[in-house]
Amino acid sequence: MTGNRRPTIKTVAARAGVGRTTVSRVVNGSELVSADARERVLAAIKELNYVPNSVARGLVTNRTNAVALVIPESESRLGSEPFFAALIRGVSGALAESRTQLQLMLVRDQAERDQLTESVATRRVDGVLLVSVHSEDRLPGMLEEMGLPTVLAGRRDAGERLSYVNSDNAGGAAAAVRHLLGSGRRRVATITGPVDMDVGRSRLAGWRTAHTEAGVPAAELLVEAGDFTEEGGANAMRLLLERAPDLDAVFAASDLMAVGALAELRRWKRQVPGDVAVVGFEDSVLARHTNPPLTTVRQPVEELGRTMARILTDITQHGAPRQQTTLPTELVVRESS
Repeated sequence: MTGNRRPTIKTVAARAGVGRTTVSRVVNGSELVSADARERVLAAIKELNYVPNSVARGLVTNRTNAVALVIPESESRLGSEPFFAALIRGVSGALAESRTQLQLMLVRDQAERDQLTESVATRRVDGVLLVSVHSEDRLPGMLEEMGLPTVLAGRRDAGERLSYVNSDNAGGAAAAVRHLLGSGRRRVATITGPVDMDVGRSRLAGWRTAHTEAGVPAAELLVEAGDFTEEGGANAMRLLLERAPDLDAVFAASDLMAVGALAELRRWKRQVPGDVAVVGFEDSVLARHTNPPLTTVRQPVEELGRTMARILTDITQHGAPRQQTTLPTELVVRESS
């Protein structure tokens, strides 16, 4: 090494000829490392005099009293979607009770993923709260392999191994569609969330369940995928109207997509709820200020954030086992249906 630059996990990995994840596993005592790789990493650590930050800062407790809230989304998504603001309020409020510092990390590209890996590997945080989980996302598996306590907002699939806090997505969606079918609507379309997310698949499953219960065919013609954005909701609504101009209701899997659907229906001169009834999901602040006010499924987003933070605190501070929790939802009927 030249000068006084402190060696990093990247330096150790390069010297040992392994990846940073392997170095992290050796540092954290994981058994998922070959004997040869472990020997090379330990030799590099000794040669470079590498000291993990957690050791430098917390020789006694080996804790930093800090957790990371990791959101793999852009700043524009973070600022435009009420879900994230409510979740952050819940998380920060619960962590304040335990005097734990919150680090917000956006992971949008490989450089920021590497920064997260560095923070995890050198134990600059005691645990991670992970939001916007996609089925093929490698982050949850990476965190699990590194042995870092992790709590997900939602889950990857029904067989999720990690701790998570979820809303009753399928039940809430079914309640929304039962309401529409019960009011006499028969061509109930849906704008789904991303189908590579359990939340998107579960809300679509609820739409199908309500149709089955009512004995009404659930036509795939009336299904269009969205992305939880207002623009995505408007585009999906346009495609649905082009395919099925006689549809008389739409269940959007988020309030923001419902706002986009309402705007597109106005462009098509469709009256809400006279021609087309609209229901969203979340009961964000947006729902009370649309024209007309939006019928929606209330999910307790702040409580979801608080519960995630409390579970992570239980694990990091008290050694609690993994926990998986599903919070109830509630249909809120307003003028849009």
